[in-house]
Amino acid sequence: MSNVDSDLGSRLVLITGASNGIGRVLSLKLLDEGSRVIGIGRDFSHWVLPKTDFEAVTTDLANPEATSKLLSELVRSHRDLDAVVSNAGSGRFGHLEQFSPHQICESVNLNLTQHILIARAFLPLLKRRRHSDLIFMGSEAALTGGVRGAVYSACKTALRGLARSLRQECAGSGLRVGIVNPGMVRTGFFDGLDFHPGEARENAIEPEAVADIIIAMLKAPPGTVVDEVNLSPLKKVIRFGH
Repeated sequence: MSNVDSDLGSRLVLITGASNGIGRVLSLKLLDEGSRVIGIGRDFSHWVLPKTDFEAVTTDLANPEATSKLLSELVRSHRDLDAVVSNAGSGRFGHLEQFSPHQICESVNLNLTQHILIARAFLPLLKRRRHSDLIFMGSEAALTGGVRGAVYSACKTALRGLARSLRQECAGSGLRVGIVNPGMVRTGFFDGLDFHPGEARENAIEPEAVADIIIAMLKAPPGTVVDEVNLSPLKKVIRFGH
């Protein structure tokens, strides 16, 4: 069993949503720190994949049945895993009555259900480790709500409740549970949406900044938990139109 402390070089970290945005940046930063990374994502075809210490797993986490099967396989094949960053998610915005039942279920599956399934799959393994981490990627939507964001906000609010409950549930083990709630991160999240952050640097958070926060959480001394981090741009500006 590894003696995990502020050195990330001995850690095996699983990251969902690793093919783009925050997940991709975090994967590369952790590899630079010496960690081994399992990256789950929809499409790694645009990557020049690292030759060592990185395992790319391609899947769609919005499918609960396929997700459960995949997670069971990963638990069996990676018994030395000691950190999970549940990062995958996607935004679909509009007035609630504009969503079809299928679209609502799809959004809930990706932005909430798969996070619950990931926690369920890896908790027994992580609890047995001397020191381990489970970090969820939340959103400022869990704190503020927002016009045309009812479904997404509901999912992120529930995810925040999941993180808080598991934080208490896992306190008796070596597993630390935390959540990061960023707002307006300059990534492909806004591709296809009719709004996006303003162009000025202070109008959005760079994905590198979010990744650095997660790394700081992973590096915190054993016995210290960063329960929740809220991030926002200095000057929030939203521009509408494609």
